[in-house]
This record gives sequence, C-alpha cells and structure tokens, in this order.
Amino acid sequence: MIRVLVADDEPLIRAGIRMILGSADDIEVVAEAADGREALDLARAHRVDVVLLDIQMPVMDGLTALRELGRVAPGARAIILTTFGERENVLRAVTEGGAGFLLKDTAPNELIQAVRAAAGGNAFLSPAATRHIVDSLASGRSASAAARGAEARRRLEVLTGRELEVLELLGEGLSNADAGARIHMSEATVKTYVSRILAKLGCENRVQAALLARDAELGGRN
Repeated sequence: MIRVLVADDEPLIRAGIRMILGSADDIEVVAEAADGREALDLARAHRVDVVLLDIQMPVMDGLTALRELGRVAPGARAIILTTFGERENVLRAVTEGGAGFLLKDTAPNELIQAVRAAAGGNAFLSPAATRHIVDSLASGRSASAAARGAEARRRLEVLTGRELEVLELLGEGLSNADAGARIHMSEATVKTYVSRILAKLGCENRVQAALLARDAELGGRN
C-alpha cells in the first residue's frame, strides 16, 4: 500500500482528497495535517510514502514544509497541490525536490496517477498544470526568458531525435503510458528513455525536464 499524508488547511479539501484516493485499492491516506508544521511531524511519525502539500497554509506554508521534508522524512515524496499556479511556486517546488505540481481542480484519475508516480520514484506534472505554467510564461518573452530559452536549447543538444520526441511529450505533461500511446512505444520503453533523458540533462526529475522543454519551446508554441 502507498501511505499518503494530506496537508491542507481546509477540512473539505482534505475530505475530498481522502475520498478520491480511497477509491484506489493500492493507496491509503494514513494522516491529515492542517498546516506545514503538523505535516512534517505526521510525515515522520507515520513513515509516509507520499505527501500532498497545499502551498498556502498557516504556521508553515507548503513550500517551506517541502524544503524541510527531506530532513525529517527522507523516504517521503511530495506533491504540491494548490489553486495557485504562479511560475515561481512551480519552480521552487521543482527545485526543492517536489515530485509533482497539481492544481486543485485536477481530475481524480490524475491525482491517483500522480500519487502512484511519486511513490514509484517518478514525478508527475498534469497537462492542466503544464498549461497553467505555459500561460504564465506566455505573457512576454523578457530578456531573462530569452536567455533561459537559449540555455535550454544548448542543453538539449546532447539528446537524440527520439529523446527529443519523448521530452516534448513530457513538456506536455503526459505520463509514460500516454506518451507511449502517442508515439507507438511501450510504457517500459518510454520509462527507459525518460531515465536516459534525465541523466543526460542533469535533471533530478521529469518535472524539471518538462520545464526545460518548455523553456526551449520544444515542438514550438502549444
């Protein structure tokens, strides 16, 4: 069983998430927290596999809790779950080791898929979250954005054509299974490509790779 902790200051949100995850026979919500500090204490006490963290919580916000999570519960993987999709929050979540970033209106099956991916050592960026990030980036190509794009394209030069094709699908937020279906490749083969891509690019997880693909405008504007 995948042991999950849900951290959100709204009881109704926690109840809804518990209900959704409870429909999966391989996931169990073992604890709930109303703030970041409580989330850290419970993550350590319950030896959880995955923590769903809201960003805006009292006492300690989700991003601060994310930064501390690796110290108090090294085996736990965190997914940021929020209504706020500002790019800086996404980048902080990814940089500080988040295994995913989902909006609170994410479809139930995507939430379950994200928990499973995180528990399996992968990361998940839903298509909805990806589109939200793209929208935040599309407000204008500043000099810094242009510089990020140039640097991203330089880094992608080490990839083969097939690896670029897989990376483009990661940039769309597709899972391994969905990417495989798109390019007629088995899920296991896509997973192998993803591992190779992460190693070549020096990315800690597939979310970082997805954002890199977006900075490089891989495949053009979507």
